[in-house]
Amino acid sequence: MSRKPLILVTNDDGITAPGIRHLIQIMNTIGDVVVVAPDRPQSGMGHAITLSENLYCDPVVIDQYSDIEEYSCSGTPVDCVKIGTQQILVRQPDLLVSGINHGSNASINVIYSGTMSAAVEAGIEGIPAIGFSLLDYSMEADFKPSTKYVKRIAMEVLEKGLPPRTVLNVNIPIAKKSSDIKGIKICRQAQAKWQEQFDKRSNPQGRDYYWLSGEFVNQDDGENTDVEALENNYVSVVPIQFDLTAHTALEELKKWDLDA
Repeated sequence: MSRKPLILVTNDDGITAPGIRHLIQIMNTIGDVVVVAPDRPQSGMGHAITLSENLYCDPVVIDQYSDIEEYSCSGTPVDCVKIGTQQILVRQPDLLVSGINHGSNASINVIYSGTMSAAVEAGIEGIPAIGFSLLDYSMEADFKPSTKYVKRIAMEVLEKGLPPRTVLNVNIPIAKKSSDIKGIKICRQAQAKWQEQFDKRSNPQGRDYYWLSGEFVNQDDGENTDVEALENNYVSVVPIQFDLTAHTALEELKKWDLDA
């Protein structure tokens, strides 16, 4: 009898966040699940790792009626993947899933995302990986309409694998029911940025401090982007590569007279 796939689950909103709890339930219908996730919110940590502090990873019981193996980690999402694959799992997982994130990781958000960095870290190690995000920042977000899409994508990756050095960035529109979502689109990442500003204030001791705020600005008028798909109630799936070489610029740079 063939063994069930081993699935490592993590996130950046913390191990008790509703999004990861829902993702665990979905993955538990597919394979054997092990959870290694941050002990507190780690949003916006990108690919940060813990170097100057002790790293703790303790077994926990979140759901007393579940027999799923779970660990709460003091580090970042990338730390969770590293310690999960190198210290906790007895073999390499067949799949890493990260999320479900509370909020969008479409377009440029992928750069800052701890959710997606966890997936990228798994991809670096040759593990098929997916980051899932729902476009609802609320801790009361309803993840049920996303269930069949999350499961379908995960099953496809387990069956077919992914191209080398590639992971998937999956974003899901807000929906009241599953049928409100029109389907799944394979997309490219929209060209966009955050137009940021800092709110400068002073504490009671007179020392200045800053709150970062900003507005998401989509600069892409083209078609087949993740932002366009989401605006039209489709799940967006963007293949992400972690080779950051700008291959289109190589020939141009070779024309430079750098040996002069």
